[in-house]
Amino acid sequence: MHFLDQAKIYIKSGWGGGGAVGFRREKYIEYGGPDGGDGGKGGDIIFEAVPGLNTLIDFRYTQHFRAERGHGGSGSNKTGAGGEDLVIKLPVGTQILADDEERTLLADLTEPGQRIVFLKGGDGGRGNASYKTSTNRTPRQHGTGWPGEEMFVWLRLKLLADAGLVGLPNAGKSTFINAVTNAQAKVGAYAFTTTRPQLGVVRHKGNEFVIADIPGLIEGAADGAGIGDRFLGHIERCKVLLHLVDANDEDVATSYRIVRDELEAYGAGLLDKKIIIALNKIDMLDDELIAALSAELEDASGAEVIAISGAAGIGVDWALDKLLEAIGPDHARVSDDDDGAEEVEWSPI
Repeated sequence: MHFLDQAKIYIKSGWGGGGAVGFRREKYIEYGGPDGGDGGKGGDIIFEAVPGLNTLIDFRYTQHFRAERGHGGSGSNKTGAGGEDLVIKLPVGTQILADDEERTLLADLTEPGQRIVFLKGGDGGRGNASYKTSTNRTPRQHGTGWPGEEMFVWLRLKLLADAGLVGLPNAGKSTFINAVTNAQAKVGAYAFTTTRPQLGVVRHKGNEFVIADIPGLIEGAADGAGIGDRFLGHIERCKVLLHLVDANDEDVATSYRIVRDELEAYGAGLLDKKIIIALNKIDMLDDELIAALSAELEDASGAEVIAISGAAGIGVDWALDKLLEAIGPDHARVSDDDDGAEEVEWSPI
């Protein structure tokens, strides 16, 4: 399945049905009078967040959505049927933005099952029975129904994950997520093997949490270099970031600063999150060199550095302990593998 995290669509709620013009024709009643019923209400446009979706690819092929128009009224004071509402199903984590220069946020669907009536259908027109007065006993006027609302909107998906992986290309992010989850991220000895975000569920010490891997950042990503920083939106909702630094880089401190600067340039509060720094790919290094590189990275970051190898499994449990501690028990759920544990509320699924 192709991954798409942005789409522009046109939506329109239904027109109201027209009111009817009618008069009673009943035996033994000399003056029947008007009996035209009102028109039905037009259908609403409703957005609903549903679990199991993680892409907006369906909206690449279908971009126009129109709700049903209300049915017209009829004689005997019968009101027309309302138009059927149109429910547009979206992945959890989808934002709805206005089609303007600022891309104003209109709605944010963050919970499974969350529904919002985004555009209301037009009201039905009045039938001629409602126009009857003491001086106008046989009105023939009627309402034609009120128009629905219409607009273009942008859909932007921000995946919901508890933890996110960041780093330069080939820092070992895909290898790490493959090692700790059932994800099958592509791994290769070249840059940008990851071209779209990946999600995986970590099961660690009786708990579960979701981790996201995004394409690597390079210097100038905020200005569009490489794949750019467009996928950083998928880690905006994360509670903690794991910053992987390749121990085989010529200057690990510079590698750290490049990613740090791109996170700062992007903004959105990424630097305010808890960030765990890990020196990765240490399986081919001796203890003395690992200690020296860790010290260099600690001087550059001012924070504790953990030494790991996703490929060899060295220090992986240590990293997961740190992530679970930062996420907190209130935001993790008990794994199904732990039969004796009580299930707690889990985000995001």
